[in-house]
Amino acid sequence: MERLILFVYQNRAFFTFLLLEIFCAWLIVENNAYQGTKFFNSSNGVVATMNSFSQSVRDYFQLSEVNRILAEENASLKQALEQQRIQVYPTNTIVIDSTAITRVDTTGKALHKYDFISAKVVNNHVDFFKNFITIDKGKDAGIEPGMAVISTLGAVGKVKIVSTHYSVVTSILHIDVMVSGTLKRTEHFGTIQWDGRNPEIVEFKYIPSHAAPVKGDTVITSGYNAIFPEGVMIGVIDDVKLNKAALFYDLKVKLSQDFRKLSFVNVVKNHRQKEQDSVEQVILKLER
Repeated sequence: MERLILFVYQNRAFFTFLLLEIFCAWLIVENNAYQGTKFFNSSNGVVATMNSFSQSVRDYFQLSEVNRILAEENASLKQALEQQRIQVYPTNTIVIDSTAITRVDTTGKALHKYDFISAKVVNNHVDFFKNFITIDKGKDAGIEPGMAVISTLGAVGKVKIVSTHYSVVTSILHIDVMVSGTLKRTEHFGTIQWDGRNPEIVEFKYIPSHAAPVKGDTVITSGYNAIFPEGVMIGVIDDVKLNKAALFYDLKVKLSQDFRKLSFVNVVKNHRQKEQDSVEQVILKLER
């Protein structure tokens, strides 16, 4: 404190001059309309710039919360779309529509097929041959092994292991994972599988030579299993090759979801998955 007082005392002339300059500037602004207007316009501009910068900083640090809210809203919207498919019919009937056989409950109301649970990615790998993703929802949110996981941009993977508060998802970027996909334009279906190389590209197998796919064609999930809903985006054809003696195309698909930027996902709960699996197991046993 003594040093501060000594510093002010030693530079008292400078500080006196500075105070007088500030006082003079105040007198000019206070007593002249033109100078006063210019000063306040300039000061307002400076204050507005500072406020804009500080707001940008606050927005940046709030992005995680904003993304969480948007992910939950997205899950709610998907649920609302699923609910819109519900119609009322006479009790104890079975409704056959363009997508599936719909059971009807005792109230005569068709049961919706899917629920969507929003979750945040807390761990993610793209550098191995067998990649996994960890999300912050588990048994407490109703998640079970075998459920599909999607994002706003496309298919992500399948739930493998579940604890009370977390789930581990087998990523599409896993050399053992196969997903049934369809060429949206021609409706030919095949198998999506990663070759363990580029995390942006997967292979699309078993598309016959007469299908004539072209670069830029959209690839979506086929819905031919009880895991992924039909029509979920997978990616677009990036490379097309066909050997003269080959029966199938060698197709490369650029994934719509960049797994390096994956932050939030939706876990898809299929209410009819167990029923479909049980029926398919019965026919497999009969055929053996």
